[in-house]
Amino acid sequence: MALYEHIFMARQDVSAQQVEALTEQFSTLLSENGGSVGKTEYWGLKTIAFRVNKNRKAHYTLMNLTGEPAAIAEMERQMRLNEDVIRFMTLRVNAHDEEQSAMMQKRDRDGRGNRGGSGRGPRDDRGPREDRGPREDRSARAPRPEANSETGGDK
Repeated sequence: MALYEHIFMARQDVSAQQVEALTEQFSTLLSENGGSVGKTEYWGLKTIAFRVNKNRKAHYTLMNLTGEPAAIAEMERQMRLNEDVIRFMTLRVNAHDEEQSAMMQKRDRDGRGNRGGSGRGPRDDRGPREDRGPREDRSARAPRPEANSETGGDK
């Protein structure tokens, strides 16, 4: 049996529970055709780089699959028929990663597990204001030339 990584994007209008139901539906379909699903990761609702079928965001889900190519083809056919799935991609791999994917590690590292804050901490690289020296005096700058009719400015 071959090993695959499969990612699908669901419409932004569906809820996270409906995306989980879609994942279960495709997992069941695959197991009925002799395949199996290893790890499943829900990456959440993310902004897409460009519009896809009038959607600016999508729910992303990663699935590690094991099965025959015919079973994978049947699952992809069912995804094409489902109007909640806007894109999918299946890649054949030599081995599945047992640890978290890079997207899940990024979420943990950024601290976006909680919904508070921007995920960024204070900027420690700049230091306190008094350590950086005096601020430039804006009144000491040369005044900008004003545009008038003699210099070809606004008429």
